[in-house]
Amino acid sequence: MRTQALSVPNQMPGAVRALMVTLLTAILMLAQATGAFARPDSFAELATKISPSVVNITTSTTVAARGGPNPVVPEGSPFEDFFREFQERNGQGDRPRRTSALGSGFVISEDGFIITNNHVIESADEIIIEFFSGEELPAKLIGRDPNTDIALLKVEAGKPLPFVSFGNSDNMRVGDWVVAMGNPLGQGFSVSAGIVSARNRALSGSYDDYIQTDAAINRGNSGGPLFNMDGEVIGVNTAILSPNGGSIGIGFSMASNVVSKVAAQLQQFGETRRGWLGVRIQDVSAEVAESLGLPKAAGALVTDVPEGPAKVGGLLQGDVILSFDGVEVADTRALVRKVGEAEVGALARLVVFRDGKTETLKITLGRREEAEAATPAAAPLDQAPAEATVLGMTVAALTPDLRAELKLADDATGLVVREVAETTEAFARGMRPGDLITEAGQTAIEMPSDLTDAVEQAKDAGRKSVLLLVRRAGEPRFVALSIE
Repeated sequence: MRTQALSVPNQMPGAVRALMVTLLTAILMLAQATGAFARPDSFAELATKISPSVVNITTSTTVAARGGPNPVVPEGSPFEDFFREFQERNGQGDRPRRTSALGSGFVISEDGFIITNNHVIESADEIIIEFFSGEELPAKLIGRDPNTDIALLKVEAGKPLPFVSFGNSDNMRVGDWVVAMGNPLGQGFSVSAGIVSARNRALSGSYDDYIQTDAAINRGNSGGPLFNMDGEVIGVNTAILSPNGGSIGIGFSMASNVVSKVAAQLQQFGETRRGWLGVRIQDVSAEVAESLGLPKAAGALVTDVPEGPAKVGGLLQGDVILSFDGVEVADTRALVRKVGEAEVGALARLVVFRDGKTETLKITLGRREEAEAATPAAAPLDQAPAEATVLGMTVAALTPDLRAELKLADDATGLVVREVAETTEAFARGMRPGDLITEAGQTAIEMPSDLTDAVEQAKDAGRKSVLLLVRRAGEPRFVALSIE
């Protein structure tokens, strides 16, 4: 353990300075005793402990022949045969070719189950596992999950294999030490160390929960483990942020609490089985929260309820989901992850905000992988055409011509936005000509007067904004517009 140097200004009176030195010394000793300033002198013991469970992965893939005419010279050229023979002599003919790729992984059970990234083994015809001892074994694919980029492999070793266990990634703090191990750039088994730089990072997937680390992660490290100081896997190294393809200290590891659930399902079923609520949702902005009377901008706002579990369970368009099975919902991403982690067929308890008060619903979850969305039918419109300017937008009632122009279904209802002044809040909030406003103040509208009435009702209720349900290309979203 390293000793920290103390520094106290010389300008202080002697007695005060002595007292300060005494206090700082006591604080330092307490911090060192509790491990606050502790740092490992070496990672050697940890590396020795975990190395036997980490593997290098080599995959081979057959690339189909390109076929067709010789790309170097025009078809029918007298040089065509010459160039074809040249390419075939150099292994570049129109024969199927074999390509190889490298990655990393780790053993999670003594009977040979191995975790890696899906992109490491995707489309592979052959998967070879190299152990730290140098032994090589073929592996078969048990299952994979492109949503989290996780794959489960199996080898038959004929003996118990050293393995590592998952730790609780939720216990990791920003600043905690971590160790990455794998096969960077094909160089073989390699260890790097760093800290947790950030938590709960999202890259592109609905179920993303990445740990960001500055431990060196390069190509070939994909699928390898990220360890805590107890030798537990708290992440699977998946991606890096880099302008040059090499490590610049921004790496991302899928959190172990996500990976362990996926691995268990792949081992049991060969596929994932995620819970499905069956709603379309959006985040609650400050403006939307105010328009609904919510005390804070949190939760997931339901924009559509197609046929599915949510509709059967009584969830309504315009509800704000505040909690799911006793866990507060911060935003849409948090809800998607919680529902996805839930068991198919489970009875979930949802607390929703509706009409100014909370309600509790019980919904039996379906399976996301089998879900097929359906658009609910609405009553046909049979009204005289009308047009008005409201909230900076020119809106018109639907007509057969407008339906045809916008390629809307015959049973579509609402107001069509014809124009939006660029200097208005409506334009800044993303409203555009062609949008279809189906609700205002959580009430269905069909005529411009309905929108005007909704604005007046919001004013009478002391609201500062009115909430609109808008559809564009069939996709719903809520927009809150100021009415003051």
